[in-house]
Amino acid sequence: MTRSAGRSAALVAAGIFLSRIVGFVRERVFAYYFGNSAAADAVRAALKIPNLIRNLLGEGTLSASFIPVYARLIERDDQEAARALAGAVASILLVASAAAALLGILLAPIITAVVAPGFDPATRRLTVTLVRIIFPGSGLLVLAAWCLGILNTHRRFFLPYAAPTIWNVTQIAVLVALGGTMAGGDLAVWLAWGVLAGSLLQLLIQVPAAVRLAGGIAFRPSLRVAGVADVLKAWTPVVIGAGVAQISSLVDTQLASLLPTGAVASLGYAQLLTNLPIALFGVSVAASSLPELSRDAAGDTGREALRARLAEGFRRITYFVLPCAIGFAVLGKPLVQLLFQTGRFGARDTALVTGVLAAYSVGLVGWATVKLFASGFYALRDTRTPVITAASSVVVSVILSYLLMQRMGPAGIGLGAGIAALYNTTMHLVHLQRRIGRVLLGADWRAAGLVLLASVVSALPALGAGLLLARFGMGVSALASWMVFGGAFLAATRAFGHPDAASIGRLLARRRP
Repeated sequence: MTRSAGRSAALVAAGIFLSRIVGFVRERVFAYYFGNSAAADAVRAALKIPNLIRNLLGEGTLSASFIPVYARLIERDDQEAARALAGAVASILLVASAAAALLGILLAPIITAVVAPGFDPATRRLTVTLVRIIFPGSGLLVLAAWCLGILNTHRRFFLPYAAPTIWNVTQIAVLVALGGTMAGGDLAVWLAWGVLAGSLLQLLIQVPAAVRLAGGIAFRPSLRVAGVADVLKAWTPVVIGAGVAQISSLVDTQLASLLPTGAVASLGYAQLLTNLPIALFGVSVAASSLPELSRDAAGDTGREALRARLAEGFRRITYFVLPCAIGFAVLGKPLVQLLFQTGRFGARDTALVTGVLAAYSVGLVGWATVKLFASGFYALRDTRTPVITAASSVVVSVILSYLLMQRMGPAGIGLGAGIAALYNTTMHLVHLQRRIGRVLLGADWRAAGLVLLASVVSALPALGAGLLLARFGMGVSALASWMVFGGAFLAATRAFGHPDAASIGRLLARRRP
């Protein structure tokens, strides 16, 4: 990975880290006022479909289709054509988002019945109300994804990934301001309005910079503008692929709604934790690598450079994500206690979420690396193979989740999804290697094995530290166990000679006074 690509990945990760840290604060406040109540289940379910729309039409899909076409025009110094393309895509998104928002409001009862068929009548009515309030926000976030595409193409990585911070802050403000006087459904309704307001602010904070970099835009929702057909042609299969992945998440919610109260909310709490390393290391590496992978695929060195970049990305992702998976599985309880156990969120809720978190950790590396391998296909202008592979993984996820939830409850849903994630990334790698040759060599697998060994070994002293300091409170215990785990892991991987550990060591040495 070049220094430029590494710096870009660091900026993406920094923006994501900021938004996710504030997101943890939001979730702790949410847990304080809602716990694992029926109202919490309603909020989680109401957010599911709007999030699905955003994921279908937003960040990942739009970036994969729009950025290559727009960047090609920028590289050719055809500023007028680039401006026309940006304006046309923004206009089409605006029209499509408005139509989707209107349909979402009208079809809220049907949406709720599909997402959460097991809810009791009162919870279902509340969910319908929340869906109607929140749904228009999905269109605003899709437009925010257009801003991300413009900003990333012009190498402005931090702002679009940090912008969701304001989405989180708005919700925190609503809960803190009203949580003392309201509870349950009433507070949930006001929170929904906070979600909508946060979506608008997240868009507005990016628009000035995006419009300036695009050279201004004009409203022209036309398919005849040069490049629009290329964007839509590439976008369609990517959207289908994202839709397949979102179906799996939707089915998880559907299955959880059939379980006792709190199951849907417990999946949401656990997903918040698992999504952090996926976003910080999987998304950041994949997002910053896509332009470079596209250049590699088109360059003289072709497949050799492509393989080398993918292998380096895999090594870097596994170095950071694999220890997180082990940590979640072994040290999850004190972390859940520290972050969420407050107010209406009690010890029983901690046990439930801890089990789900451990189950999800099985698939953490799969979720983090599949985006990188999919970017390899996008660089080769193959958007069909990832769709077919993702579709097969959904079938695996649904079958396993349904069977395992019979014995394990919501943790069974998480385990089924995690196993399917490993299957998904494995099949992506297999198909990719058929196209470009062997991507991961023996040295890459040995490096991953050393990371796994270091993670397991490091978990032992971390457990001991947590137990020894438990009498000082859950906060001290959690912080101590995770600090010991991180320090031991870094020391072990440096002793093993892992290249990423050496890089971190050099970075820390340079920053010492």
